[in-house]
Amino acid sequence: MTGDHQTLALLLFSTFVAVTLGITTWVGRRRQGSAEEFYAGGRLFSPMENGFAISGDYMSAASFLGISGLIALNGYDGMLYSVGFLVAWLVVLFLVAELVRNCGRFTLADVVAARMRERPVRIAAGTSSVTVSVLYLVAQMVGAGSLVALLLGGTSEAARTWTVIGVGALMVIYVSLGGMRATTWIQIVKAVLLLGGTVALTALVLVRFHGDVDRLLRTAAERSGHGEAFLAPGLAYGGDWVARFDFISLGLALVLGTAGLPHILSRFYTVPTARAARRSVVWSIGLIGGFYLMTIVLGFGAAALVGPDAVRASNAAGNTAVPLLALDLGGGAHSTGGTVLFAVVAAVAFATILAVVAGITLASSASVAHDLYASLRRRHSKPRSEVAVARVAAVGIGAVAIGLGLLARDLNVAFLVGLAFAVAASANLPVLLYSLFWRDFTTRGAVWAVYGGLVPSVVLVLLSPVVSGSPQSLFPDLDFQYFPLQNPGLVSIPLGFVAGWLGTMTSPEVPDEARHAETEVRSLTGAGAV
Repeated sequence: MTGDHQTLALLLFSTFVAVTLGITTWVGRRRQGSAEEFYAGGRLFSPMENGFAISGDYMSAASFLGISGLIALNGYDGMLYSVGFLVAWLVVLFLVAELVRNCGRFTLADVVAARMRERPVRIAAGTSSVTVSVLYLVAQMVGAGSLVALLLGGTSEAARTWTVIGVGALMVIYVSLGGMRATTWIQIVKAVLLLGGTVALTALVLVRFHGDVDRLLRTAAERSGHGEAFLAPGLAYGGDWVARFDFISLGLALVLGTAGLPHILSRFYTVPTARAARRSVVWSIGLIGGFYLMTIVLGFGAAALVGPDAVRASNAAGNTAVPLLALDLGGGAHSTGGTVLFAVVAAVAFATILAVVAGITLASSASVAHDLYASLRRRHSKPRSEVAVARVAAVGIGAVAIGLGLLARDLNVAFLVGLAFAVAASANLPVLLYSLFWRDFTTRGAVWAVYGGLVPSVVLVLLSPVVSGSPQSLFPDLDFQYFPLQNPGLVSIPLGFVAGWLGTMTSPEVPDEARHAETEVRSLTGAGAV
C-alpha cells in the first residue's frame, strides 16, 4: 500500500486507541476494588447500552474480516457462517439469557455451582471457560496481523509480529485498569463505528450495481471461475462425505456455541434485572441481524469487484477481502477516495479487534480469579483480592494468546472462531442446560459434562487437518492427522451431553431437590437474584 494509506490508517487507528485509553483512564479513577464493579460494571447499564455492548462483543474480526472473505472465496458455503452466527442468538434468547442472569453473579460456574459442590464444578467450568476464551482470542490476533500485513504491503513479518504483541498489550491495559465498565464503553463505541462502516460499504456496493442484487450475484459467480456453482451449496462442503459431515459439524458448533461463550454470558450480569438481560438480547439481535445480512453483500461484492484471485493473492485465507473491497469502492489504489475508505475500514477493523479482545480477556481473567483461584488456593494461605488476581491473570492470558496468534497467522479468522464455538458448545452448553433444566443432575454429572466435551473437542482439533497433514495446516510438514473433520462439533457436542448424563446416572450422590427447587424458582422469577 502507498504511504498515504499507511499514514491515514495509522492516524485513525491511533485516534481510536487514544480515545479508548482515555475512557479506560477515566473509568480507572473510579473505585475498581470490588468484584461487582470490576466484573460487572456495578450492574448499572441499560438494556440498550448492554445490547450495543453485546453486539460489539459478538461482531468480531471473524465477522467483519473472516466471513466476508469466506463468502468471497467460497460463495454460498461461506454465507453459512453468517446464518449460523445469527440463528445462534435465538438459542441464547429463548434458553439462557434470563435464566443465567437470575442464577449467577459473574461467571458460568456461578450458575452450575448454585446447586452442586462448588470446588470441582468451579475448577472444571473455569478451565473450560479459559480454553474457549484463548481460542477466541487467537482469531482476533490473527485478524490484527493480517490487517497490518496488508497495510504495510505484506512485506514485513516483523510488523505483523509487533502488531499482535501491541494488541495483546493494549487488551491487558484495558482490562487491568478499566474493568467491565471501560470494556463496555469501548465495545459500544466500536459497535457504532463498525455498523456505520458496514452500512456505508454495503450502500456503495449496491450503488455500484444500481441496486440490482441479481447482477451483483451473477458478476460474483462469473469472476469466481466456478460459474453457477459459486451460488449453490457444495463448493466448500460438498466434495465428499467428509466435507458434508464437516458442514453439519460447523452448523452445530455455530448455532449452539454462542450460548456457551463466557464473554457473552458475562454480559448478562452487567444489567440490573433479568428482564433487562432479555431486552438486551432483543437489542443485540436487531443490531447483529442487520450486520450479518450486510456481510453477505460485502462478501459477494468483494468477489464481484475485487475477484477471488486478488483476495487470495493478498491473503490465502481471505481475511483482507473487505479492506480490498473498500479500496476498489473508493476509486482504486492510488485515488484519494480509495485511500480514505481503505484507511477508515482498516481503523474500524482495528477497533473491532481491540474491543473484542478486551471483553474476552476480562471474561477469562474473571474465570481464573473467581473460579480457579478461589477453588485451588490453600485454605490456610493468605487470600489475595480476586480483582488483583484477575489483573495478573489478564497478563498471562494475553501472553498465551499472543503466542498462539503468531502460530496460527495463516488461518481464516472465521474458521478459528468456529473452533472456539465448537469447544464452547461441547463443554459449556451441556452443563449449563442440565443445571438449569434437569432436576436429578449431580456434581459428578456436571464435572463429566465439562471434561467429556472439552477434552474430546481439543484432542480432535489437534488430530485434525487444522494442525497437520495438509498444506493449509499449522504444521504442514508434519502428519498426525487421524480425525478427518476440521470442526469437531459433530462428535464432541453429543459426547458432552452423554458424559453429563452418564456421570449423573453413575453418581452415588442423591440430588438435592430443595436446592434444585430454589434454583428453579430463582431462575424463572428472579427472586433472590443478585
